[in-house]
Amino acid sequence: MAAFQHPVLSLEAKPVGTVDLMPEVFKLEEINQHLMWEAVRHFLAKRRAGTAKTKDKSEVSGSGRKLWKQKGTGRARVGSIRSTLWKGGGTAHGPNPRSYDYAFPKRARRAALRNALSTKMASGQLMVVEDWSVETHKTKALAATLAKLGVAGSALLVGTEASEKAQFAAGNNPRLKTIESLGVNVYDLLKYDQVVFSKEAILALQEVVKP
Repeated sequence: MAAFQHPVLSLEAKPVGTVDLMPEVFKLEEINQHLMWEAVRHFLAKRRAGTAKTKDKSEVSGSGRKLWKQKGTGRARVGSIRSTLWKGGGTAHGPNPRSYDYAFPKRARRAALRNALSTKMASGQLMVVEDWSVETHKTKALAATLAKLGVAGSALLVGTEASEKAQFAAGNNPRLKTIESLGVNVYDLLKYDQVVFSKEAILALQEVVKP
């Protein structure tokens, strides 16, 4: 399919040209919602710490002696104060450190990205700027720049290399996030109201995710 042209704006919100984008990446006719859900599920599972841990019977403190003789007392038999049945005893089948990551094919991840990008494009929530060469690291200045561009609400700012000034400026605003083009994921694309790419970033991402 022939590429289509998407407008490119300067940070002053003035048209400065266009960028050629592939419809098979940004204009899919059918959106696979389940594939995007699976990509988000994998992303969230992969970033889980997996550090939950409880002590079992062998790890809790307490003597290992038998508390009373096995028979003749009329009481239930017990072998250790560390029994899982006792207060202060070990935990049976408790959590242990583990990885929640699981195999998710690279082709499926790229297909999910194409679906998410097409969703953003169709809803008018994807924008391309010339670059992220902001003049200052001030949060207020970046907010004013985004306001000129018509960006309202939360936004994902994507560049080929994270601009240090833009990174500092967005760092104090919980509604903004800067990310490099090769770090773009379905979770962030769907989480933020708008996605603003630099021209180089959107071309670099297109090369990676194209079918």
